[in-house]
Amino acid sequence: MIVVTGATGNVGRPLVAELARRGHEVTAVSRAGTAPHAQARVRGLSADLADPGGLRAAVTGASAMFLLVPGSGEHLDTERIIGTAAEAGVRRLVLLSSLGAATRADSVSHGPLARLEKLVRGSGLEWTVLRPGDFASNALAWVPSVRAERTVHAPFGDVALPAVDPLDIAEVAAAALADDGHAGRTYALTGAAAVSPRDRTRALAEVLGTPLVFAEQTREQARADMLAYIPEHVVDGTLAILGEPTPQEQAVSPDVETVLGRPARTFADWARRNAAAFAG
Repeated sequence: MIVVTGATGNVGRPLVAELARRGHEVTAVSRAGTAPHAQARVRGLSADLADPGGLRAAVTGASAMFLLVPGSGEHLDTERIIGTAAEAGVRRLVLLSSLGAATRADSVSHGPLARLEKLVRGSGLEWTVLRPGDFASNALAWVPSVRAERTVHAPFGDVALPAVDPLDIAEVAAAALADDGHAGRTYALTGAAAVSPRDRTRALAEVLGTPLVFAEQTREQARADMLAYIPEHVVDGTLAILGEPTPQEQAVSPDVETVLGRPARTFADWARRNAAAFAG
């Protein structure tokens, strides 16, 4: 049995589906406790990572666990979370971290993830760390303005990052959880090419079959929008990556292809699969 935390999110949902497709029993953990897929092998369970004691019911009997912490996990007793899993018999742990844990390990925004990675590596479990960069699904923030105005509002219009498709993250995570050969590995997960917000807008317009306007925001405008749903220190760290990425943050990694045996998906691939969200 494999435990998936954050089971109803952009990565967790397809991960649960992929593990069930492979024939594994899956406990899908979320605050709501609802399984993201109505499948015989999947059970939904309500648990809060802020209460590791309550997590024990989810991990008892599990052989592997996918750990996704909200934000950067700075508010959680992550050492106790990992200890609870180990005491319950979990032997394989896959952590969803961030590329920023490597490139900005000393920052307020990504430092907690760097420290969590260290805990995972020292846990005594079979561990794998996944470090995705920018998510293609961050474009879902454009849905309201695309629907209402056929306009994309975003900062740093010509700064390109290799956004990764969450479905690729989920498939790599499934391999790390279920297959041998991934213990002690850290994978940087990116898309197939670096693509700027302006170019992502063009790709989305082509998929939708309708012209879209790209309206470049200032850093201050973007920050004000993001503060509505993201903590301030995370907003500032995110804007630093989006606006002044390091060479490592702009580089295309081969790790998706190494694990899955096929090239990483493109932003256009993600847009085609999610076109309905923008078409209302």
